[in-house]
Amino acid sequence: MSKLLIRGGRAVLPDAVADADVAVRNGRIEGIWTKEERARSEAWLAEARKGDASGETVIIDAEGRYVLPGLIDTHCDAIEKEIQPRPNTLFPLDMSLMEFERKLPLHGITTMYHSLSLGVGLSLRGDHLLTQLVELIREYRRKRAMIRHRIHLRYEVSHLDGLPVVERYVRERQVDYLSFMNHVPGQGQYREPGSFERYVMKNQGVDTEEVRRITEELIARERQVDWDGLRRLAGIAAENGISVASHDDDSPQRVEESSGFGVNVSEFPLNVETAVYAKEKGLHVCVGAPNVVRGVSHDKNMRAVDAIRAGAADILCSDYHPASLLTAVFKLFADGETDLPAAVRMATLNPARALGTAETVGSLEPGKAADLIVVDRFEGHPWVTHTVVDGTIVYEGGVYYTG
Repeated sequence: MSKLLIRGGRAVLPDAVADADVAVRNGRIEGIWTKEERARSEAWLAEARKGDASGETVIIDAEGRYVLPGLIDTHCDAIEKEIQPRPNTLFPLDMSLMEFERKLPLHGITTMYHSLSLGVGLSLRGDHLLTQLVELIREYRRKRAMIRHRIHLRYEVSHLDGLPVVERYVRERQVDYLSFMNHVPGQGQYREPGSFERYVMKNQGVDTEEVRRITEELIARERQVDWDGLRRLAGIAAENGISVASHDDDSPQRVEESSGFGVNVSEFPLNVETAVYAKEKGLHVCVGAPNVVRGVSHDKNMRAVDAIRAGAADILCSDYHPASLLTAVFKLFADGETDLPAAVRMATLNPARALGTAETVGSLEPGKAADLIVVDRFEGHPWVTHTVVDGTIVYEGGVYYTG
């Protein structure tokens, strides 16, 4: 029977920050007591220690540190770089997953929706590895895990042969989140003439003739997309409790079209007008933490902070850089863009609400799963000292003081 008391930290609750002790038993948060309620905390500890000769009750001293819910990352494709850090350097999938997993607790991420792409046909983003990764992640999490591994299936709608594969995964609930992508040149991420071609040539090392062929084939396939089939697929996802997202919406009109597919999340809208419209339509809006940290989009699109200031973004994801998620949360707070509870909700409770898991994870509340992190700060930068998943300490980081 696991018992844990996190004592003396600044607990970030859904709507407030309080000096409080957090008690955990059997993987659940059992109590949260403020300094004024310290007697209740001490009584809990005394009861927990009765007959506890084996030292099962663990105390974490969080004095001077923050205690947060574990971060929930709804969109991150960084596992691709773990598998293939450079072109033509493919590493074993099982090794890559284990090594990638080890990095996540030290960034405070306790739930990762691995973003696996089907149909882009560039880099790792094709059929040849997606099915293997889906099976590997599902099998791995049945055996052991440091964090909660989930699967975010990103479906390129022009990949016509992929529709039956996606439908099977959705019907069998083998994926946990589904997004529709359309990377055809001339709209969305590649609306500027030549931007798609430049991206492919830079990242794939192909010549102008090859990129011309890729572009022509993609445009031709997009003309054959079964839009009614996609609507039906979104309905199947809803029946199975799987949230659906659009990707790179570039206009209010595109948001309207996406809404017709039953999406409830708009990922990375390209401008503030579109983000505002998506929120007005009742969608969750997801922006990238690297954008917040750097202050600019790597693709010269909307600054995430502008959407946040407009009240038009409520979810942060790490996109391609897991370390950015916690840093972005504290940067929003430090820069006065939001209070700390609001910034934390963007990487915890709001993603849980969007993906239908808020009853069990996403906030520090009695009865919820004990997924939480203890966060110190060094020269303004947050760093995680402890990560707890389902009541188990999966990471504890010390510091060597050179002085």
